[in-house]
Amino acid sequence: MTLLADLLSTVFDRRYRRDGPRVKDGRPLCDLSLALVGSAGETSGLALAEEILARFADLDDAGKLAFFRDIAGMNIDPEAVRTTLEDYERNPTKAGYRAFMEAAEPPRQELIRRLNRVPGATGALVRMRAELLRLTGADPELQALDLDFRHLFASWFNRGFLVLRPISWESPAQVLDKIIAYEAVHAIDSWDDLRRRLQPSDRRCFAFFHPAMPDEPLIFVEVALVKGTPGSVQALLAEDREAMPASQADTAVFYSISNCQAGLANISFGNSLIKQVAADLAADLPGLKTFVTLSPIPGLTKWLTAQGQNWQDATADQMKALAAHYLLNAKVQNGAPFDPVARFHLGNGAIVHAVHADADVSDKGRAQSGGAMVNYLYDLPKVAQNHETFATTQKVIASADVKTLAGSVTLTPSKNTEER
Repeated sequence: MTLLADLLSTVFDRRYRRDGPRVKDGRPLCDLSLALVGSAGETSGLALAEEILARFADLDDAGKLAFFRDIAGMNIDPEAVRTTLEDYERNPTKAGYRAFMEAAEPPRQELIRRLNRVPGATGALVRMRAELLRLTGADPELQALDLDFRHLFASWFNRGFLVLRPISWESPAQVLDKIIAYEAVHAIDSWDDLRRRLQPSDRRCFAFFHPAMPDEPLIFVEVALVKGTPGSVQALLAEDREAMPASQADTAVFYSISNCQAGLANISFGNSLIKQVAADLAADLPGLKTFVTLSPIPGLTKWLTAQGQNWQDATADQMKALAAHYLLNAKVQNGAPFDPVARFHLGNGAIVHAVHADADVSDKGRAQSGGAMVNYLYDLPKVAQNHETFATTQKVIASADVKTLAGSVTLTPSKNTEER
């Protein structure tokens, strides 16, 4: 995998070299953007793109908002779209279709493409979108601009371009630093804590990388190889636990999955990552028969509070039942599960397998779910079927034990359950 990554990185590393230092162009960024879209020369276009990216990086928030509003104005001409579509409907020729496609694509998409020609620009554009998301608010023009970024990123970061790499204690320090920084589920408190998650024989970590951003993980998953299905994240991460040979494990536990790039929000990698890692582990370790998560339930206490439930005084058994009821019955207005982690794993084809009380006794775990956690089971032969069922019906597939727990609780979901 490392060799493949190096080869792809070489392909993506476009060696544009300028003679001498960058010559600054004093024109406003809006003018530079229009000039870049209209430029015909490769060298002049690269110089313009480099200038725009360099200038944008130095802007304050007000300047960035002004830039985004300027390029959001590089929009489609609705009349041209209507005219070319009508022409194509009357005479569906190749030329007519090309004219319609050109009219239907806003010039700002071509601007983003041309900015991406500069070496290192892909990462800069991901950071640019992160700033756009941070500053957009409810502005409809800026939201439309974000859709253009998403449209392009969905192609640039599709699964065919991604490289799966194992992360180990021997990985480059700059990558390990980022794993610590980007861990979003269970904070990594120190280098010793990181070592406990990477170095023992029964621990694994995998990340997706893009060849244009070879030192920036896009998403990573941490895996524990264990016997049986775990019910405590503190036990998985305990300092004094004894490692065992990976060959003795019968279960792979995905206990943390973290998206690393804010600018790639809503560009889905997790589905491919978990399935690829599960398939690779199954091939390497034939003794692995079960693939589960040990997942947080981040919306639980919020939802229970909205229902008027005094979850703070619940016993362990009551908390398990409340969590099961929530996972199976709490919905947003479109019928999908209220819990975002549930939507993710069920959408990937997993099922709700088991619920545990006192499974995350950290302050964060207590605050978001009263300490409860859930195992989502990835039954590899049934993942595709489960995915289709959930996608078409929004039905939550769960084990008999979880259904029994959920059935022991009677609550009426709040009419004010928010849309997600």
